[in-house]
Amino acid sequence: MFGIGSGVSFFVNYSHNTLPVQSSPAISKPIPAGTEYASVRELAEQMSRPGGITSQGLVNYLQERIRTLDPQLSSVIELNPQALESARALDQERANGKVRGPLHGIPVLLKDTIETAGMQTSAGAFALVGEAAGKNAPLVEYLISQGAVILGKTNMTELAGFRGAPDGWSTRGGQTRNPHHPDAQVGGSSSGSAAAVAAGLAPLAVGAETNGSIIVPAAFNGVVGLKPSVGLLDRNGIIPASQHQDTPGPIARSVFDAALMLNAMSGRDPHDPASVNAPEGVDYTQLLVPGALKGKRIGYPATFSANGEVQAVENSAQFSKALEVLEAQGAVLVPINLRMADESRYEELLLSDVKDELNGYLAKRTGLPVKSLAELIKFNEDRDGTDTDHQPLLKQINASILEPEQRETAWEKLIEDFRSSVDEPIKTHKLDAIVSDFDTNSYFGVAAAGYPGIAVPSGTNEDGLPTAAHFFGTRWSEPTLLAVAHGYEQAAQTATRPGL
Repeated sequence: MFGIGSGVSFFVNYSHNTLPVQSSPAISKPIPAGTEYASVRELAEQMSRPGGITSQGLVNYLQERIRTLDPQLSSVIELNPQALESARALDQERANGKVRGPLHGIPVLLKDTIETAGMQTSAGAFALVGEAAGKNAPLVEYLISQGAVILGKTNMTELAGFRGAPDGWSTRGGQTRNPHHPDAQVGGSSSGSAAAVAAGLAPLAVGAETNGSIIVPAAFNGVVGLKPSVGLLDRNGIIPASQHQDTPGPIARSVFDAALMLNAMSGRDPHDPASVNAPEGVDYTQLLVPGALKGKRIGYPATFSANGEVQAVENSAQFSKALEVLEAQGAVLVPINLRMADESRYEELLLSDVKDELNGYLAKRTGLPVKSLAELIKFNEDRDGTDTDHQPLLKQINASILEPEQRETAWEKLIEDFRSSVDEPIKTHKLDAIVSDFDTNSYFGVAAAGYPGIAVPSGTNEDGLPTAAHFFGTRWSEPTLLAVAHGYEQAAQTATRPGL
């Protein structure tokens, strides 16, 4: 998600993608009420019991739930026609004594930027609907090898927000709605992934982020969203925006489930410069234990500074309570000043990256109606008309004239500044992590630095809508961040379910 263009009016016609109807298999055991909100561990335990639920039954149950509820939400853009067959095969493996891992038989939804064999990968755009993807992105293969069932693809802000569309809107999928309230903010661009998990349409989903696209929708929809360090996960097979910032990441209803999913998604690309020195073989659940917060030094912004000016932070009631919970669990809270890096060239550099990388992706992808950004813009004009400028950001991107060698030095300087803004207080105060109120927009600087962050529900505001705490830290600090976030989550117990 990139926050330019929100609120732009559109006068176009779109049709929500029709979800295919599959014949329901004979399910030996009914799925108990409430299973849609069960954790991954609870689902695995139920599947392991003699006479318990099956993956096939769970997939069928969630497909029917999607067909019933998702017309109100527009969070799922396409169902996997092979999901029941995959689940049936995994049930047989379990019956034969083979369990691939904690995600064996667990349904997972994927953002519509992630290539999935036999399914569209369109970023919500009709211009990218054509031949189905020829193969799975590596991270999809990792999930499947761990026993996950690909349930379907999720709606999103079209072209990851770079069309200039409102958050959660795409021509192909329509307007994603927040399950807590249809008029509430849904966030972008992994809107469908977060809304679907919050609504109990799947226990897990994969999002992808350039700047805020996991953290923002997770916070608005009241779920957990982890944006990993750039380079920790393989990014091949994902429609790109900027290799300086892009990363996939897990969206779940608990920190533990997000950690399980990160384990299953892990696998770096040895040809990706951002993956140099990335940790491998880490069990991200290992530090998620009772007492994990005891003695942890956690900074929180008491002031923000930019251009030499210092401004005091006014904490929301929910964030003040979150600090109390952390302290009660033995964390050492340290007030810090969080410096805002110089973002004056950020937009120029990012949009120039998008032009080059989207053009490169479209040129290589076969079977689509368009092969370049210019053709994509023309396709939209031919389809939607030209009376209203419904793609201003795409046109701005296409007009970029920066060459790669011109912007690389500027990117290095910018990223170093953003990293220093996080590293400085961590080093000065010997911090394990930093936590801020999500509403402070701290996710922007963290994403620009390529650093990890995790959004965790912190309660509800005066309108009854979800709020979130944002934990973040330096590069490759995911194990500590997950431990701290899990400790807070378990003590606070502030997650809420939507009243669908």
